[in-house]
Amino acid sequence: MRRTEPPATKRADIWFDPSCPYTWITSRWLLEAARVRGFEIGWHVLSLSVLNEHRDDDPEGDPEGYLWLPVRICAAVAERHGQEALGRYYTALGTRVHEAGTWDPRIVPDALAEAGLPGDLAQAAETDAWDAAVRASHAEGIAKVGDHVGTPIIEATAGDGARTAFFGPVVSRIPRGEEAGRLWDGTVLVSAVGGFHELKGAPHAEPDYR
Repeated sequence: MRRTEPPATKRADIWFDPSCPYTWITSRWLLEAARVRGFEIGWHVLSLSVLNEHRDDDPEGDPEGYLWLPVRICAAVAERHGQEALGRYYTALGTRVHEAGTWDPRIVPDALAEAGLPGDLAQAAETDAWDAAVRASHAEGIAKVGDHVGTPIIEATAGDGARTAFFGPVVSRIPRGEEAGRLWDGTVLVSAVGGFHELKGAPHAEPDYR
């Protein structure tokens, strides 16, 4: 039987919570995969605060609700300036938070400026006016896979319009170049198999941002 290759990816959409270090690594891998496989990326908000708000425990250790602050700003960026701007802002913010290890709120204006966005977007963190937008984006992403997963969720759209969605992959370092492309190819291939649910590797290692 003649082997046929699956249709190439045209677009990948990622739903992410900007506070998660492993999600940051996955997002950097996705950029690498997009570069070597030639697809575009759509950026969307997913909120761990929304995901966990009805649980009896607090898996994120956030009793004060601080994780609402960054997703509100992300939602404001996306609604006012679009997904591409959200991707730029996430890169600027994540470089400071995850790679430089700076959690001071004063980094937000700097990240907005680097992304070419107005500084007044930082005010979105202090109001619940953006919570409905956060919840709507979160619900859109969770509907792709289910509320048994977390951040990130990725949906791949092939050139023929076929779509497949999955959680993760969770990686502790950033695959680069063709390695990133192979991981993308394999992840999309496996997740598109009917009845596929889960695949796990070794226990988590500490994030390596190099």
